[in-house]
Amino acid sequence: MSRIELPVAGQAPPERADAARNRRKILDATARLVAEEGAGAVTMNAVAHAAGMGVGTVYRRFGDVSRLLYALLDHSEQAFQQAFMSGPPPLGPDAPPADRLRAFLHALVDRVVEQHRIMQVAEAASPGARYHNGAYLTMHAHVAMLLRRLRPDTDAGALAHLLLAPFVPSLFDHLMGDRGLTPEQLKSSVDALLSLHVPVTG
Repeated sequence: MSRIELPVAGQAPPERADAARNRRKILDATARLVAEEGAGAVTMNAVAHAAGMGVGTVYRRFGDVSRLLYALLDHSEQAFQQAFMSGPPPLGPDAPPADRLRAFLHALVDRVVEQHRIMQVAEAASPGARYHNGAYLTMHAHVAMLLRRLRPDTDAGALAHLLLAPFVPSLFDHLMGDRGLTPEQLKSSVDALLSLHVPVTG
């Protein structure tokens, strides 16, 4: 089975050493704020203070809180991407596309559950930013690639967006908080949703 190379979240042109150090200091400071006070405490001023640098530097590097939080998510996203791009099956290559798609969406449930507080603040700060974020673009390209193999009669790009649309923190808050669903129940619902759109194996 041929493999399609996808960009890895967080990959960027090489940075100057001082720029790379500033980026790392800002992301480390952001991670500390999230761990100690929650994602809602993240502001550009708070991050600048925690990183020991001017707020202008933080704005120049990341632009706004949403981009900063998505950059923090991108850093942790890399291990997830390596798993679905080159890890063992069924999530990685060498498994049937239907099995890979199911495994990917199950893994994505776990990721949203683990990271949903940061995702929630990032989404609220800039609702449309998700669709231009490197991590989302990579996930979308991966899902679309699998769908082209499974459903060549469809617009795989549009269908990939629709399959990824439920994986937003506000919906997970409703389903888990208000409805009381567990991650395993969410995965069962994902399987039911997949059965409506793509061929299943097993």
